[in-house]
Amino acid sequence: MKRVLMIGAGFLQNFIIKKSKELGYYTIAIDGNPNAVGFENADEYKAINIVDEAACLEYAKQMKIDGVLTAATDYGVLSASYVAEELGLHGIKYTSAKRIKNKYEVRKCLFESGADDTGLSFEVSFKNQISEILSKVTFPVMVKPCDGSGSRGASRVDRADDFKSACLFAMENSLTGKATVEPFITGEEYGAESFVLNGEIYVMGVMKKLMTKPPYYAELGHSIPSGLPSELEQKVKACVIKAIKALDINFGSVNMDMLITKSGDVHIVDVGARMGGNLIGSHIIPIGTGIDYMANMIRAAVGDKTDFAFKNEPIPVATRLLALTPGKVKALPDFKTFEDENVIIEHHLSIGDTINEYHTNLDGCGYVVCRSQSVDSAEIEAEKIKNLIDININRS
Repeated sequence: MKRVLMIGAGFLQNFIIKKSKELGYYTIAIDGNPNAVGFENADEYKAINIVDEAACLEYAKQMKIDGVLTAATDYGVLSASYVAEELGLHGIKYTSAKRIKNKYEVRKCLFESGADDTGLSFEVSFKNQISEILSKVTFPVMVKPCDGSGSRGASRVDRADDFKSACLFAMENSLTGKATVEPFITGEEYGAESFVLNGEIYVMGVMKKLMTKPPYYAELGHSIPSGLPSELEQKVKACVIKAIKALDINFGSVNMDMLITKSGDVHIVDVGARMGGNLIGSHIIPIGTGIDYMANMIRAAVGDKTDFAFKNEPIPVATRLLALTPGKVKALPDFKTFEDENVIIEHHLSIGDTINEYHTNLDGCGYVVCRSQSVDSAEIEAEKIKNLIDININRS
Protein backbone atom coordinates (compact mmCIF):
# COMPACT_ATOMS: atom_id res chain seq x y z
CA MET A 1 0.00 0.00 0.00
CA LYS A 2 1.56 3.31 -1.11
CA ARG A 3 1.82 6.05 1.49
CA VAL A 4 0.63 9.59 0.75
CA LEU A 5 1.35 12.66 2.88
CA MET A 6 -1.35 15.35 2.75
CA ILE A 7 -0.09 18.77 3.78
CA GLY A 8 -3.10 20.47 5.34
CA ALA A 9 -6.17 18.82 6.88
CA GLY A 10 -8.77 21.59 7.01
CA PHE A 11 -12.32 21.57 5.64
CA LEU A 12 -11.40 21.69 1.94
CA GLN A 13 -8.38 19.39 2.33
CA ASN A 14 -10.63 16.81 3.97
CA PHE A 15 -12.17 15.96 0.60
CA ILE A 16 -8.87 14.78 -0.86
CA ILE A 17 -7.96 12.93 2.35
CA LYS A 18 -11.23 10.98 2.07
CA LYS A 19 -10.61 10.37 -1.64
CA SER A 20 -7.14 9.00 -0.91
CA LYS A 21 -8.61 6.56 1.60
CA GLU A 22 -11.30 5.50 -0.88
CA LEU A 23 -8.59 4.71 -3.44
CA GLY A 24 -6.80 2.46 -0.97
CA TYR A 25 -3.72 4.57 -0.21
CA TYR A 26 -2.28 4.77 3.29
CA THR A 27 -3.09 8.38 4.03
CA ILE A 28 -1.07 10.54 6.41
CA ALA A 29 -2.08 14.12 7.21
CA ILE A 30 -0.46 17.09 8.90
CA ASP A 31 -1.92 20.42 9.95
CA GLY A 32 -1.08 23.11 12.46
CA ASN A 33 -4.51 22.71 14.04
CA PRO A 34 -4.52 19.67 16.37
CA ASN A 35 -8.30 19.44 15.86
CA ALA A 36 -8.23 19.62 12.05
CA VAL A 37 -11.28 17.87 10.60
CA GLY A 38 -9.19 15.87 8.12
CA PHE A 39 -7.42 14.03 10.93
CA GLU A 40 -10.63 12.05 11.51
CA ASN A 41 -10.24 10.38 8.10
CA ALA A 42 -6.46 9.90 7.95
CA ASP A 43 -4.68 6.66 8.80
CA GLU A 44 -2.07 8.65 10.70
CA TYR A 45 -1.71 12.34 11.48
CA LYS A 46 0.34 14.85 13.38
CA ALA A 47 -0.08 18.51 14.33
CA ILE A 48 2.72 20.27 12.43
CA ASN A 49 2.86 23.83 11.13
CA ILE A 50 2.50 23.26 7.39
CA VAL A 51 4.66 26.27 6.47
CA ASP A 52 7.57 24.81 8.46
CA GLU A 53 9.33 23.08 5.57
CA ALA A 54 12.03 21.43 7.68
CA ALA A 55 9.48 19.96 10.09
CA CYS A 56 7.35 18.69 7.22
CA LEU A 57 10.39 17.06 5.61
CA GLU A 58 11.49 15.39 8.84
CA TYR A 59 8.03 13.89 9.36
CA ALA A 60 7.85 12.78 5.72
CA LYS A 61 11.15 10.91 6.16
CA GLN A 62 9.86 9.22 9.31
CA MET A 63 6.69 8.12 7.51
CA LYS A 64 8.60 6.75 4.48
CA ILE A 65 6.10 8.30 2.06
CA ASP A 66 5.66 7.54 -1.63
CA GLY A 67 3.99 10.84 -2.51
CA VAL A 68 3.16 14.28 -1.10
CA LEU A 69 0.65 16.93 -2.06
CA THR A 70 -1.46 19.82 -0.91
CA ALA A 71 -4.80 20.40 -2.56
CA ALA A 72 -6.76 23.46 -1.52
CA THR A 73 -4.47 25.59 0.63
CA ASP A 74 -1.79 27.98 -0.60
CA TYR A 75 0.07 27.64 2.69
CA GLY A 76 1.12 24.07 1.96
CA VAL A 77 2.42 24.60 -1.59
CA LEU A 78 6.03 25.41 -0.75
CA SER A 79 6.32 22.68 1.86
CA ALA A 80 4.88 20.05 -0.51
CA SER A 81 7.30 21.14 -3.22
CA TYR A 82 10.24 21.16 -0.80
CA VAL A 83 9.47 17.69 0.54
CA ALA A 84 8.99 16.25 -2.96
CA GLU A 85 12.24 17.74 -4.23
CA GLU A 86 14.27 16.64 -1.21
CA LEU A 87 12.92 13.07 -1.35
CA GLY A 88 12.97 12.69 -5.14
CA LEU A 89 9.17 12.43 -5.40
CA HIS A 90 6.78 13.89 -7.98
CA GLY A 91 6.14 17.59 -7.41
CA ILE A 92 6.46 21.09 -8.77
CA LYS A 93 10.00 22.45 -8.77
CA TYR A 94 10.71 24.45 -5.63
CA THR A 95 11.97 27.46 -7.59
CA SER A 96 8.72 27.57 -9.57
CA ALA A 97 6.57 27.11 -6.46
CA LYS A 98 8.42 29.94 -4.73
CA ARG A 99 7.94 32.28 -7.67
CA ILE A 100 4.20 31.55 -7.81
CA LYS A 101 3.86 32.52 -4.15
CA ASN A 102 4.91 36.07 -5.10
CA LYS A 103 2.13 37.78 -7.04
CA TYR A 104 4.45 40.51 -8.29
CA GLU A 105 6.94 38.00 -9.69
CA VAL A 106 4.07 36.15 -11.38
CA ARG A 107 2.70 39.33 -12.94
CA LYS A 108 6.19 40.38 -14.07
CA CYS A 109 6.78 36.98 -15.67
CA LEU A 110 3.41 36.96 -17.44
CA PHE A 111 3.96 40.51 -18.72
CA GLU A 112 7.43 39.74 -20.07
CA SER A 113 6.27 36.53 -21.75
CA GLY A 114 3.15 38.07 -23.26
CA ALA A 115 1.01 35.34 -21.75
CA ASP A 116 -2.03 37.61 -21.47
CA ASP A 117 -3.17 41.16 -22.21
CA THR A 118 -2.22 42.85 -18.91
CA GLY A 119 0.17 45.78 -18.49
CA LEU A 120 3.03 46.36 -16.04
CA SER A 121 2.68 46.03 -12.26
CA PHE A 122 4.76 47.17 -9.27
CA GLU A 123 5.93 45.65 -5.99
CA VAL A 124 5.90 47.52 -2.68
CA SER A 125 8.45 46.02 -0.28
CA PHE A 126 8.96 48.97 2.09
CA LYS A 127 6.76 51.80 3.30
CA ASN A 128 9.16 54.42 1.95
CA GLN A 129 8.60 53.07 -1.60
CA ILE A 130 4.92 54.00 -1.64
CA SER A 131 5.41 57.62 -2.70
CA GLU A 132 7.84 56.66 -5.47
CA ILE A 133 5.48 54.04 -6.89
CA LEU A 134 2.51 56.40 -6.58
CA SER A 135 4.20 58.70 -9.11
CA LYS A 136 4.31 55.84 -11.65
CA VAL A 137 0.77 54.44 -11.49
CA THR A 138 -2.35 55.39 -13.41
CA PHE A 139 -5.60 54.99 -11.50
CA PRO A 140 -7.62 52.90 -10.92
CA VAL A 141 -5.32 50.15 -9.65
CA MET A 142 -5.71 46.92 -7.68
CA VAL A 143 -3.53 46.61 -4.58
CA LYS A 144 -3.15 43.22 -2.89
CA PRO A 145 -0.69 41.18 -0.82
CA CYS A 146 2.13 39.61 -2.82
CA ASP A 147 1.43 36.22 -1.24
CA GLY A 148 -2.20 36.34 -0.19
CA SER A 149 -5.22 34.25 -1.08
CA GLY A 150 -8.98 34.47 -0.73
CA SER A 151 -9.05 38.24 -1.49
CA ARG A 152 -7.71 39.13 1.96
CA GLY A 153 -5.99 42.50 1.96
CA ALA A 154 -7.02 43.31 -1.63
CA SER A 155 -8.70 46.56 -2.61
CA ARG A 156 -9.38 48.80 -5.57
CA VAL A 157 -7.85 52.29 -5.41
CA ASP A 158 -9.30 55.14 -7.46
CA ARG A 159 -7.53 58.14 -5.91
CA ALA A 160 -3.99 59.02 -4.94
CA ASP A 161 -5.22 59.94 -1.45
CA ASP A 162 -6.18 56.31 -0.79
CA PHE A 163 -3.08 54.68 -2.24
CA LYS A 164 -0.90 54.64 0.88
CA SER A 165 -3.59 53.15 3.13
CA ALA A 166 -4.36 50.45 0.54
CA CYS A 167 -0.67 49.52 0.31
CA LEU A 168 -0.34 49.34 4.08
CA PHE A 169 -3.51 47.24 4.29
CA ALA A 170 -2.14 44.79 1.72
CA MET A 171 1.28 44.64 3.39
CA GLU A 172 -0.32 43.94 6.78
CA ASN A 173 -2.11 40.95 5.23
CA SER A 174 1.04 39.58 3.59
CA LEU A 175 3.25 36.95 5.22
CA THR A 176 6.26 38.67 3.68
CA GLY A 177 5.02 42.23 4.26
CA LYS A 178 4.88 43.02 0.54
CA ALA A 179 2.15 44.34 -1.75
CA THR A 180 1.66 44.26 -5.51
CA VAL A 181 0.04 47.07 -7.51
CA GLU A 182 -1.64 46.11 -10.79
CA PRO A 183 -3.73 47.89 -13.40
CA PHE A 184 -7.40 47.66 -12.46
CA ILE A 185 -9.30 45.77 -15.13
CA THR A 186 -13.02 46.10 -15.71
CA GLY A 187 -14.38 42.75 -16.82
CA GLU A 188 -16.12 39.54 -15.86
CA GLU A 189 -14.21 37.12 -13.66
CA TYR A 190 -13.51 33.53 -14.70
CA GLY A 191 -11.37 30.69 -13.43
CA ALA A 192 -9.42 27.91 -15.13
CA GLU A 193 -8.33 24.57 -13.70
CA SER A 194 -5.37 22.66 -15.15
CA PHE A 195 -2.97 19.84 -14.40
CA VAL A 196 0.61 19.39 -15.65
CA LEU A 197 2.03 15.90 -16.04
CA ASN A 198 4.87 14.47 -18.14
CA GLY A 199 5.10 17.57 -20.30
CA GLU A 200 1.35 17.65 -21.02
CA ILE A 201 -0.93 20.46 -19.87
CA TYR A 202 -4.54 19.39 -19.31
CA VAL A 203 -6.96 22.33 -19.11
CA MET A 204 -9.94 20.62 -17.51
CA GLY A 205 -12.34 23.52 -17.23
CA VAL A 206 -13.01 27.23 -17.61
CA MET A 207 -15.53 28.50 -15.05
CA LYS A 208 -17.66 31.60 -14.72
CA LYS A 209 -17.38 33.22 -11.28
CA LEU A 210 -19.77 35.24 -9.15
CA MET A 211 -18.03 37.87 -7.03
CA THR A 212 -18.96 40.26 -4.25
CA LYS A 213 -19.18 43.95 -5.02
CA PRO A 214 -16.23 46.24 -4.23
CA PRO A 215 -14.20 46.71 -2.12
CA TYR A 216 -13.64 43.04 -1.19
CA TYR A 217 -13.81 41.05 -4.46
CA ALA A 218 -14.50 37.72 -2.77
CA GLU A 219 -15.90 34.67 -4.55
CA LEU A 220 -19.57 33.77 -4.14
CA GLY A 221 -19.78 30.87 -6.57
CA HIS A 222 -18.69 29.18 -9.81
CA SER A 223 -20.40 27.57 -12.77
CA ILE A 224 -19.53 25.53 -15.85
CA PRO A 225 -19.76 25.54 -18.81
CA SER A 226 -18.40 29.09 -18.80
CA GLY A 227 -20.85 30.48 -21.37
CA LEU A 228 -17.98 32.12 -23.26
CA PRO A 229 -18.01 32.01 -27.07
CA SER A 230 -15.97 29.04 -28.28
CA GLU A 231 -13.27 31.21 -29.85
CA LEU A 232 -12.82 33.22 -26.65
CA GLU A 233 -12.69 30.12 -24.46
CA GLN A 234 -9.98 28.75 -26.72
CA LYS A 235 -8.06 32.01 -26.25
CA VAL A 236 -8.41 31.63 -22.48
CA LYS A 237 -7.00 28.10 -22.65
CA ALA A 238 -4.12 29.30 -24.85
CA CYS A 239 -3.31 32.02 -22.29
CA VAL A 240 -3.38 29.44 -19.49
CA ILE A 241 -0.96 27.17 -21.35
CA LYS A 242 1.39 30.07 -22.16
CA ALA A 243 1.33 31.17 -18.51
CA ILE A 244 2.10 27.68 -17.23
CA LYS A 245 5.06 27.40 -19.59
CA ALA A 246 6.31 30.92 -18.75
CA LEU A 247 6.17 30.18 -15.01
CA ASP A 248 8.01 26.89 -15.60
CA ILE A 249 5.37 24.79 -13.86
CA ASN A 250 6.48 21.22 -14.47
CA PHE A 251 3.99 19.24 -12.40
CA GLY A 252 0.67 19.32 -10.63
CA SER A 253 -2.48 21.36 -10.27
CA VAL A 254 -2.72 24.95 -11.47
CA ASN A 255 -5.64 27.20 -10.63
CA MET A 256 -5.97 30.59 -12.32
CA ASP A 257 -8.30 33.54 -11.88
CA MET A 258 -8.77 35.95 -14.74
CA LEU A 259 -10.76 38.93 -15.90
CA ILE A 260 -12.17 39.05 -19.42
CA THR A 261 -13.16 42.40 -20.88
CA LYS A 262 -16.06 43.10 -23.23
CA SER A 263 -13.55 43.42 -26.07
CA GLY A 264 -12.19 39.92 -25.37
CA ASP A 265 -8.94 40.80 -23.63
CA VAL A 266 -7.79 38.16 -21.13
CA HIS A 267 -6.11 39.28 -17.90
CA ILE A 268 -4.73 36.64 -15.52
CA VAL A 269 -5.08 38.09 -12.02
CA ASP A 270 -3.98 35.17 -9.85
CA VAL A 271 -2.15 31.84 -10.17
CA GLY A 272 -2.10 29.05 -7.60
CA ALA A 273 0.06 25.93 -7.79
CA ARG A 274 -2.70 23.85 -6.23
CA MET A 275 -6.22 22.63 -6.88
CA GLY A 276 -8.84 25.37 -6.91
CA GLY A 277 -10.63 25.87 -3.62
CA ASN A 278 -14.35 26.40 -3.14
CA LEU A 279 -15.14 22.85 -4.34
CA ILE A 280 -13.68 23.38 -7.82
CA GLY A 281 -11.58 20.23 -7.75
CA SER A 282 -13.68 18.13 -5.43
CA HIS A 283 -17.11 18.77 -7.02
CA ILE A 284 -17.30 21.14 -10.00
CA ILE A 285 -14.74 19.48 -12.29
CA PRO A 286 -15.81 15.87 -11.52
CA ILE A 287 -19.54 16.60 -11.90
CA GLY A 288 -19.16 18.88 -14.90
CA THR A 289 -16.62 16.86 -16.90
CA GLY A 290 -16.52 13.34 -15.48
CA ILE A 291 -12.79 13.69 -14.76
CA ASP A 292 -11.94 12.30 -11.32
CA TYR A 293 -9.63 15.21 -10.60
CA MET A 294 -8.65 14.38 -7.02
CA ALA A 295 -7.96 10.74 -7.89
CA ASN A 296 -5.64 11.89 -10.67
CA MET A 297 -3.83 14.27 -8.31
CA ILE A 298 -3.17 11.49 -5.82
CA ARG A 299 -2.16 8.92 -8.43
CA ALA A 300 0.19 11.39 -10.11
CA ALA A 301 1.83 12.19 -6.75
CA VAL A 302 2.78 8.53 -6.22
CA GLY A 303 3.54 7.78 -9.87
CA ASP A 304 0.44 5.70 -10.61
CA LYS A 305 -1.56 5.79 -13.84
CA THR A 306 -3.84 8.78 -14.45
CA ASP A 307 -6.73 9.50 -16.82
CA PHE A 308 -7.61 13.07 -17.81
CA ALA A 309 -10.00 12.16 -20.64
CA PHE A 310 -13.41 13.86 -20.53
CA LYS A 311 -16.00 11.24 -19.65
CA ASN A 312 -19.18 13.02 -20.77
CA GLU A 313 -20.61 16.05 -22.50
CA PRO A 314 -20.36 19.08 -20.20
CA ILE A 315 -22.96 18.91 -17.42
CA PRO A 316 -24.10 22.35 -16.17
CA VAL A 317 -23.17 22.78 -12.51
CA ALA A 318 -23.16 25.83 -10.23
CA THR A 319 -22.06 26.48 -6.67
CA ARG A 320 -22.89 29.14 -4.11
CA LEU A 321 -20.84 29.83 -1.03
CA LEU A 322 -22.84 29.96 2.17
CA ALA A 323 -22.24 33.68 2.68
CA LEU A 324 -24.85 34.08 5.39
CA THR A 325 -26.46 36.66 7.65
CA PRO A 326 -24.16 37.35 10.63
CA GLY A 327 -25.02 36.10 14.11
CA LYS A 328 -24.43 33.32 16.62
CA VAL A 329 -25.99 29.98 15.66
CA LYS A 330 -28.67 28.75 18.10
CA ALA A 331 -30.18 26.04 15.88
CA LEU A 332 -29.53 24.62 12.41
CA PRO A 333 -31.95 23.21 9.85
CA ASP A 334 -31.74 19.61 8.67
CA PHE A 335 -29.47 20.15 5.65
CA LYS A 336 -30.55 16.80 4.18
CA THR A 337 -34.00 18.29 3.44
CA PHE A 338 -32.37 20.60 0.89
CA GLU A 339 -30.52 17.80 -0.92
CA ASP A 340 -31.58 15.48 -3.74
CA GLU A 341 -29.85 13.73 -6.64
CA ASN A 342 -28.97 17.12 -8.16
CA VAL A 343 -28.15 19.10 -5.01
CA ILE A 344 -25.27 18.65 -2.55
CA ILE A 345 -24.71 20.69 0.63
CA GLU A 346 -21.22 20.84 2.15
CA HIS A 347 -20.97 22.90 5.35
CA HIS A 348 -18.98 23.28 8.57
CA LEU A 349 -21.60 24.95 10.77
CA SER A 350 -22.25 23.92 14.35
CA ILE A 351 -24.48 25.25 17.12
CA GLY A 352 -22.60 28.00 18.93
CA ASP A 353 -20.62 29.11 15.86
CA THR A 354 -20.46 32.80 15.03
CA ILE A 355 -21.28 33.67 11.42
CA ASN A 356 -19.27 36.68 10.29
CA GLU A 357 -20.20 39.29 7.73
CA TYR A 358 -18.90 37.98 4.41
CA HIS A 359 -15.76 39.78 3.28
CA THR A 360 -13.46 36.93 2.21
CA ASN A 361 -13.75 33.19 1.52
CA LEU A 362 -12.81 32.52 5.15
CA ASP A 363 -16.14 34.05 6.21
CA GLY A 364 -18.09 31.42 4.24
CA CYS A 365 -19.83 28.59 6.09
CA GLY A 366 -19.93 26.00 3.30
CA TYR A 367 -21.38 25.47 -0.16
CA VAL A 368 -24.41 24.56 -2.22
CA VAL A 369 -23.70 22.52 -5.37
CA CYS A 370 -26.41 22.16 -8.04
CA ARG A 371 -26.48 20.48 -11.43
CA SER A 372 -29.26 21.09 -13.92
CA GLN A 373 -30.20 21.21 -17.60
CA SER A 374 -28.60 24.64 -18.00
CA VAL A 375 -26.14 26.86 -16.18
CA ASP A 376 -28.85 29.48 -15.61
CA SER A 377 -31.20 27.03 -13.91
CA ALA A 378 -28.33 25.57 -11.83
CA GLU A 379 -27.37 29.05 -10.65
CA ILE A 380 -30.97 29.95 -9.80
CA GLU A 381 -31.46 26.74 -7.81
CA ALA A 382 -28.17 27.12 -5.93
CA GLU A 383 -29.02 30.69 -4.97
CA LYS A 384 -32.52 29.69 -3.87
CA ILE A 385 -31.24 26.91 -1.62
CA LYS A 386 -28.54 29.14 -0.15
CA ASN A 387 -31.23 31.68 0.79
CA LEU A 388 -33.47 28.97 2.27
CA ILE A 389 -30.61 27.75 4.44
CA ASP A 390 -29.95 31.31 5.56
CA ILE A 391 -33.49 32.03 6.69
CA ASN A 392 -33.79 28.65 8.46
CA ILE A 393 -30.81 29.22 10.75
CA ASN A 394 -31.87 30.37 14.22
CA ARG A 395 -29.51 33.06 15.52
CA SER A 396 -29.10 34.87 18.81
